[in-house]
Amino acid sequence: MKRYVEWYPIFVMLSIDFAFAISNILLKKIIMDGMNHLVFITYRQSVSTIFLAPIAFFLERNTRPKLTSRILCYLFLSAIVGASLTQYLFLLGIQYTSATFACAFVNMVPVITFLMALPFGLETINTKDRSGRAKVIGTLICLGGALLLTFYKGIPLIHFSDQQTASQSMEEHNSSSKRKERWIFGSLILFAGTLLWSSWFLLQSNIGKKYPCQYSSTVIMTFFSAIQSAILTFSINRRLSIWIPKEMIDMLSVIYTGLIGSGLCYVGMSWCVKKRGPVFTAAFSPLVQVMAAMLDVPFLHEQLNLGSVMGSVIVIVGLYFLLWGKTKEIQKVPQETAEKKDKELRFQVHESNDERAIP
Repeated sequence: MKRYVEWYPIFVMLSIDFAFAISNILLKKIIMDGMNHLVFITYRQSVSTIFLAPIAFFLERNTRPKLTSRILCYLFLSAIVGASLTQYLFLLGIQYTSATFACAFVNMVPVITFLMALPFGLETINTKDRSGRAKVIGTLICLGGALLLTFYKGIPLIHFSDQQTASQSMEEHNSSSKRKERWIFGSLILFAGTLLWSSWFLLQSNIGKKYPCQYSSTVIMTFFSAIQSAILTFSINRRLSIWIPKEMIDMLSVIYTGLIGSGLCYVGMSWCVKKRGPVFTAAFSPLVQVMAAMLDVPFLHEQLNLGSVMGSVIVIVGLYFLLWGKTKEIQKVPQETAEKKDKELRFQVHESNDERAIP
């Protein structure tokens, strides 16, 4: 049974990535409909708060620790780093560049999280050990596959003639209308969003130790995020018309991303960070684009290219190396602890025998 328990975080992260892939497809529709980004974030976080509040109240009412002002400050910062500002920057970056280009920065989250975790002691590199080498190699392979997945298209493997013609004309229109300055500005915004998203995994690792209640911490975080987004929305645009969704699918997208994307997915990620650490959780980020591509082909008739397949395979191989290294590292800790206790016990027995031998 213990062997199956070790796989629970992996199954949880795979489910979260699949849910995020669906959210990305719905997000494309919201951007095309022109819904205000901050309004979308406010609705999304509000739905998540309303959905998770009763669950957190009943499930964690007996185990919830005291909520101090310091923990509230951590959760307020977590709302900015992991929800409000990060989501807004990525939506704004997609508007200035493209959704595909934005995925390149999302795919770099595992590498940036790994590098940021090293100074704080949340991750270690022991190149003399196989598990340490596997983590480094897996991270680099994931980065290479993510870049190939994003920047190399290759020959088309599945043809949708009408859709292909429409997408080509749309790409030509976008390339002619967008300026170089907008693309550079969008790249800087996406890079800032990537840094914040990577920082959230590290911050969540600290919050999980001080306030180990995933449902309650997520409720407070989404509540703060909804308030932050609403205040920022009214400070930028005070027109009430922007708060009215244009189509029913937009409101359904808000409900889904609120219940699943900002609700259960954040709870699951917080739990995985607590169990396996921030780098393990961030390592699954490139799979979102892989799963989104798998859904785009049959449902949205998006073109499937050779580069997407090759990049997806490389990402999965790199993820396997990284997870193998993390698993071996976790299994090594109890063995080292047992060996240390055994040495201490032998030392105590040896000392007691020496004392008896003294006349």
